[in-house]
Amino acid sequence: MTPIVKICGLSTPGTLEVALMAGATMVGFVFFERSPRNVGFQQARALGAQARGRARIVALSVDADDDALSRIVEQLSPDILQLHGRETPSRVIEIRQRFGRSTMKAVGVATPQDFAAAAPYDGVADFLLIDAKPPADAMLPGGNGRAFEWALARDFRPRTPWLLSGGLDPDNVAEAIAATGARGVDVSSGVESGPGVKDEARISAFIAAARGAFAHASEGVG
Repeated sequence: MTPIVKICGLSTPGTLEVALMAGATMVGFVFFERSPRNVGFQQARALGAQARGRARIVALSVDADDDALSRIVEQLSPDILQLHGRETPSRVIEIRQRFGRSTMKAVGVATPQDFAAAAPYDGVADFLLIDAKPPADAMLPGGNGRAFEWALARDFRPRTPWLLSGGLDPDNVAEAIAATGARGVDVSSGVESGPGVKDEARISAFIAAARGAFAHASEGVG
């Protein structure tokens, strides 16, 4: 698949513009009130208008009901609905059919056995997001800035395009791509100076490092 670089949790026009200009292929906006990256609908509309046609727009939600998803689709009109909760495969299918949007299902992993949890979504979701499993006491879903052992994903080859997430940053994303063979990466806290505060320099550095690593892998070097 064409390499994907996704910057998630964007919330300001300035940092979004940096991501777009640097070559992000997906930009993500969070609709989850407990997250420091949560955006309101008015804010999301403006950011979506800025990004439309320049990158694929992703709306992240966690176990959202149909009413909540309807509002997200109405206000942001995303290209992709990222499902970061405990949505079942049947729920993923239902969401895709009801809202007519591509879906991305996040699956948390920490051990080789955890990859089995992705199997029921393979061929069901349009994208898989392989993220670090959150700690037992975590207040938020997702990797919470932690990485899993990348070597575990080396032989992960689903039919569905997949992105690697969890603990990535500008300094380690090239290593992560080389270790996993991933053709897509997703970052949020790894390009922040504080919770929910995106850092423009780190965004640019991450995208440059990821794109360089993908090009290196395509050349068959190393």
